[in-house]
Amino acid sequence: MDLNKKYTPQTWPDHPEQVTMEGKNKFLGFWLFLGGETVLFASLFATYLALKNKGPSGMEFSTQSLFELPLVFVMTMILLTSSLTSVYAMYHMKNHNFKGMQLWLGITVVLGLAFLALEIYEFNHYVHLGFNYSQSAFSSAFFTLVGTHGLHVVVGLVWITLLIVRNAKRGFSLYNAPKYYTASLYWHFIDVVWVFIFTVVYLMGVVG
Repeated sequence: MDLNKKYTPQTWPDHPEQVTMEGKNKFLGFWLFLGGETVLFASLFATYLALKNKGPSGMEFSTQSLFELPLVFVMTMILLTSSLTSVYAMYHMKNHNFKGMQLWLGITVVLGLAFLALEIYEFNHYVHLGFNYSQSAFSSAFFTLVGTHGLHVVVGLVWITLLIVRNAKRGFSLYNAPKYYTASLYWHFIDVVWVFIFTVVYLMGVVG
């Protein structure tokens, strides 16, 4: 099968990401990769919960006094919206609308950058308050968990941006369709992890 064959909307398969054996292997391999990532974040969540509010005697920082829900809520809405734009992009891929897919992926990248900018602002704010990585066991667990998620956001943004740029003149093919699809899955995974962070770290930290 010619992976770089040019297709029309009429001849474009319903599930282009899994038509070829290579695409199916990428799809399977990626789910195995996400399994490993799930174990990683589960370990980080467990560590955070064990060390939450733990530190030197008389430590002035706690989840109730530190976290600001309005800012984190805005960040959450931005990231969830970026997940929706990623869904729109995959919808256009399945309908052989290359420009539409590229446009919605571009919007996804912009929203991801906005989220990342707010996260950097949040971290900078905490550091200026004196709540830095080495301040306590609590701060180390917090920055490791949320920072690891932020690193995954960076990886996702670079991945999607490279796909947009590299394939701008190539258009659709059965070779690059699985790459777009797995990048979209990765982005959804990042969003799901953030929902858990928002709930466990911020919401339960302030309310609970």
